[in-house]
Amino acid sequence: MNKREFHRLLLASAGALTLPGRSFSQQAKGPMADLAQYTGADRMQKLIDGAKKEGALSIYTSAQSDDMGPLLAAFEKKYSVKTEVWRAGSEKVLQRAVTEARANRFTLDVVETNGPELESLHREKIFQAIKSPSHANLMPEALHPHGEWVGTRLNVFVQGYNTKAVKKEELPKTWQDLLDPRWKGRLGIEQEDQDWLAGVAQILGEPQAVKLFKDVVARNGMSVRKGHTLLTQLVQSGEVPFALTVYNYKVEQLRQKGAPIDWLSIGPAIARPNGVGVARQAPHPHAALLFYEFEIGEEGQKILASRDFVPTNTKVPSTMAKQPMKFVDAAMMLDAGDKWTNLYQEIFAVKAR
Repeated sequence: MNKREFHRLLLASAGALTLPGRSFSQQAKGPMADLAQYTGADRMQKLIDGAKKEGALSIYTSAQSDDMGPLLAAFEKKYSVKTEVWRAGSEKVLQRAVTEARANRFTLDVVETNGPELESLHREKIFQAIKSPSHANLMPEALHPHGEWVGTRLNVFVQGYNTKAVKKEELPKTWQDLLDPRWKGRLGIEQEDQDWLAGVAQILGEPQAVKLFKDVVARNGMSVRKGHTLLTQLVQSGEVPFALTVYNYKVEQLRQKGAPIDWLSIGPAIARPNGVGVARQAPHPHAALLFYEFEIGEEGQKILASRDFVPTNTKVPSTMAKQPMKFVDAAMMLDAGDKWTNLYQEIFAVKAR
């Protein structure tokens, strides 16, 4: 089952997940809920003491190992809690979490992945609402009224280019500039960035954006590639001189190592929060909540920033602080996902999956 089909299944059953003999709404009450909602002055000490007794944490994540590794290592060292990590693509993280919950198998403590998948897990009633004093330090776009997951870092879509293949004076200043014949055979895009398209369409207007990018593809072509890391590497090698959708942090990581790659943003950069949620039935509730606090607190956010991620904690400096950004709402993308997926496939000649 692919990502699109699985999201449709979740939408059909959103809010109606019932396990044998008990529902998730009934499970919302109990020790985990009490702990997650506790706001006393000794809250952190309770979490630390409990986590040390539990001694373990199970986390499902779609983040690259070299990006999540430093965060987990620092958490383990500070709190003497052993982390068990299962890593896969965001859609597989979603599928596994839902499948296990429906089978009454509760081995998951924390999910750390993309916003739309986290929103799906909220709708499946898998997450626990949390009250945290650290929420006051987060940018508004990182928070949600339901309180069941929070943005920890931003995936910021920018345009990447090979500095040997593209001269600075060639760089486009507007999207319309990509209609210039100089870009024929030089453009690339990731094959599932419909959330980026939705964000750009909010800026340009949907009819204008659709027509513009159709014209760009018709005139100059578009190399469609699977995976942002792969696309960024192809920009680095020069095989794709200019990419419309890469993540700024991955370009920064390569650029700082001396690779011939850099990025720009045509208009406001499109940003999508990635984040973290804690399972209601977490087997290690103290450790799960402690990790949640660690990742959104200044210490964890500084580690993410050191990996060139854009942190959501406003107390942590960011290289993107002065960059105008347009945020894509995860709930909107979940509800209108088919529309934007179909448009994306139509515009960029992506084969239906």
